[in-house]
Amino acid sequence: MEHLLTKAETLTEALPWIKRAWGKTVVIKYGGAAMNDPGLRDMVASDVVLMKLMGMNPVIVHGGGPEITQYMERLGMEVRFVDGLRVTDEAAMEVVKMVLVGKVNKELVAAINAHGRLAVGISGDDANLIRARQVSPELGRVGEVAEVDTTVVINLIEDGFVPVIASVGAGDGGSFNINADLVAGELATALGSEKVIFLTDVDGLYADFDDKGSLISRLSLTEAKKALAGGLSSGMIPKVRACVDALDAGVHRAHILNGTVPHALLLEVYTDEGVGTMITHDAEPAEAALL
Repeated sequence: MEHLLTKAETLTEALPWIKRAWGKTVVIKYGGAAMNDPGLRDMVASDVVLMKLMGMNPVIVHGGGPEITQYMERLGMEVRFVDGLRVTDEAAMEVVKMVLVGKVNKELVAAINAHGRLAVGISGDDANLIRARQVSPELGRVGEVAEVDTTVVINLIEDGFVPVIASVGAGDGGSFNINADLVAGELATALGSEKVIFLTDVDGLYADFDDKGSLISRLSLTEAKKALAGGLSSGMIPKVRACVDALDAGVHRAHILNGTVPHALLLEVYTDEGVGTMITHDAEPAEAALL
């Protein structure tokens, strides 16, 4: 009986968060180990389905860098990075689209649709959702977000679907490879999302990365901007930058979570304490009744 009461208490704790989340849009950037491990992928998919069934409008954005590298190496293609960005010539761009749009996207859609007719996979190319511009000639077909047209995403949400979006965009001369963190932040802004969530391989931001007891559970927008000025690992910079830009543009909250923690999405959204790092607007009090 005691364990049943514990389950009932958990559901009771979630109730106010479910009420606040009802009808709200949340953009989830899916990546890290949670993408590569089939068991973790299925767990994330089930969390997304539960969020949808409890009244939220989840929108998934994903990349797939490690798998792109694996396929390029199998094809005997050179893998080269400049300042953390993959040099993407025309041949590499074909592999990027093959992996992101043809493989990773469809695997995630299938994992969600194992629970019902719920998800539709698209890319930034579709309906000109993401218009891209070239970052630099040296990087080839690496782009940044120039414009977002949310029409196709809104239509999918209104029809009851979970949009699953591969992080490529349309631009001059064809498709561009775009950092998925930046796509998630820009899309959250364009949709007027309640929040944007980044699933990664670490628990969140640390005051001292070597001290795992120094996890920062809550950070103000000003503090996040200071962190960007120095002290962040290179892998965290795009995520925190995307968080900062999204909040500056009106998104209410941003979260960085460890996708390897079982049900991290549900714990962050529907419990009092959460499990990662949350970035909020400066004027928001700790006890604010937002998500």
